[in-house]
Amino acid sequence: MGQITVEKNVGGIQGLCVITPAVHGDSRGYFMETYSRRDMEEAGIDIVFVQDNQSMSTKGVLRGLHFQKQYPQTKLVRVIKGAVFDAAVDLRRDSDTYGKWHGIELTEENRKQLLIPKGFAHGFLVLSDTAEFCYKCDDFYHPNDEGGLAWNDPKIGIVWPKVEGTYKGTASAEGYRLDGVELKLSDKDQGWLGMEDTFKFIDLVSII
Repeated sequence: MGQITVEKNVGGIQGLCVITPAVHGDSRGYFMETYSRRDMEEAGIDIVFVQDNQSMSTKGVLRGLHFQKQYPQTKLVRVIKGAVFDAAVDLRRDSDTYGKWHGIELTEENRKQLLIPKGFAHGFLVLSDTAEFCYKCDDFYHPNDEGGLAWNDPKIGIVWPKVEGTYKGTASAEGYRLDGVELKLSDKDQGWLGMEDTFKFIDLVSII
């Protein structure tokens, strides 16, 4: 496990891990292993990833909170350019930390990665002018399987850094700003409900 350090159960949430790779640098630049299955297994993390995804977003973009209903995924997320605040919410019905969230700033400088187990909702907010976000998944994308939660649900209570605005009972981004920049969410993400209303209609068994 010489190429990574692993902080397990971050925020007191079982299975949520922060992974920091070893960086080897000199006057020419640096080198690091961004993923090694051997190192992960030595750290007690035995996951087979099958798909890599990448997105680019501008400052104030908030993507989430997303989860998969029938085909839950473990995700390993990181930032290769810029900075984001990344948040995960425990939706595992039998978990002692059900409904609890944990957030971490992921940047191109700190090179940290967040391992998010199955059964979590996930989202991120772009703090820099632009950000490129990468993540591995242990299951393929399944169309029409996405569920979501309101990013600003007060019952979850995520503290998004530097965001100003007043909750008006919906996930609308109207009136919310980050450093004077209007928050930007997709129409779908502005239509999600809070946890209490969402799980009146979705069986939690399907996402754990």
